Amino acid sequence: MSIDIPTRQDLAELTQHRSDASVTVYLSAAEWGFRAVAHATEAAHLALRTAVSESLAELGEGLSREDRERLTAHVRELEQDRDFWGTGARSIAVFASPEGLCAFRLMNELAPGRYTGDRFDVGPMIRAVTFEHTGYVLALTEGDVRLLHLDSGATSRRVELTDLPEDASEALTRAPQEGRFDRHRADGTLGPKPEQKRYASLVQKAVLEAIRDPEAPLLLAAANGLDPVYRDVNSHDRLLGESIAVNPASLSDEDLEARAREILDRHYGQRISDWVEHFGNQRAAGRASSQLTDVARAAREGRVAELLFDIEADHEGMIDEYGAVALADEPGPATYRVVDEVAAQVLRTGGRVRGVRAAEMPDEGWTAAVFRG
Repeated sequence: MSIDIPTRQDLAELTQHRSDASVTVYLSAAEWGFRAVAHATEAAHLALRTAVSESLAELGEGLSREDRERLTAHVRELEQDRDFWGTGARSIAVFASPEGLCAFRLMNELAPGRYTGDRFDVGPMIRAVTFEHTGYVLALTEGDVRLLHLDSGATSRRVELTDLPEDASEALTRAPQEGRFDRHRADGTLGPKPEQKRYASLVQKAVLEAIRDPEAPLLLAAANGLDPVYRDVNSHDRLLGESIAVNPASLSDEDLEARAREILDRHYGQRISDWVEHFGNQRAAGRASSQLTDVARAAREGRVAELLFDIEADHEGMIDEYGAVALADEPGPATYRVVDEVAAQVLRTGGRVRGVRAAEMPDEGWTAAVFRG
């Protein structure tokens, strides 16, 4: 399952890129009726070639023959990378120019699209990775371990725990005898806490390797007293305090997802509520604003510490070097989504960015920012 999670540094570097021949292509497996790109490789290759050809035609004679060949070579090299396309990802994001190429495999179902200009259109990816209604759920019983990833598209997938030993559950029924030999417990029931702790530790190590994202929340559904044992050995900072209070052996993956979504929604709802309250306190002290012009100016000056933005806002325009916003009546070659540009600027200057639904925005605005002190 080859999935790429863009880091803040990745996003910042992509938004800083400037080249007259910048081509952005988003591909979605759903466009061809599949859940994963690996099932539609030929269609994806054709779509990528078509998008690049159309972009080169748009660039026309303004692009030198040498730069045209370099850009095409970068795309051809990506197309020939079998490992990249043999993926369970739902979407592909490609950023290409004569200077080089960067591509990501994403679980989010991004809308297919093609953009050509003097910069990459990183907005759809920023929106996807900063909309936080995602997480993991761990179902833990004596003989079974399942890890599900819940994405922002209201779907889930099972994550393989490659670092979990096949005989991990034997830690519950075998007791070490001072290094001489292992003695099986006669009744086969769950062992005392030392055996539970060894089992939980093995699972926890495999889970950490599978998640690899310190910001991802983790929900726990555990049976037979394993909940407190796992929490005792856990070192993942975002393990939520609320558990799924049902034996996971009786739940399908779909049932687990449904119960986990309820907890995640409460968790994220509380986080947004806390942030909005903090925003209100900071605004009363003159250190926050929801006015787009104020936020854009502060972003240009590197003064935004935290930004909340509406992932549904798609108004295009331009922002000048001083942060002045000019909205366009219609999209054009020189325009871009102004909210995306504000978010990109905040990322470039080290601020934190979070995408939310329109209903979660304070003051029904497109942006809300807390400024650095």
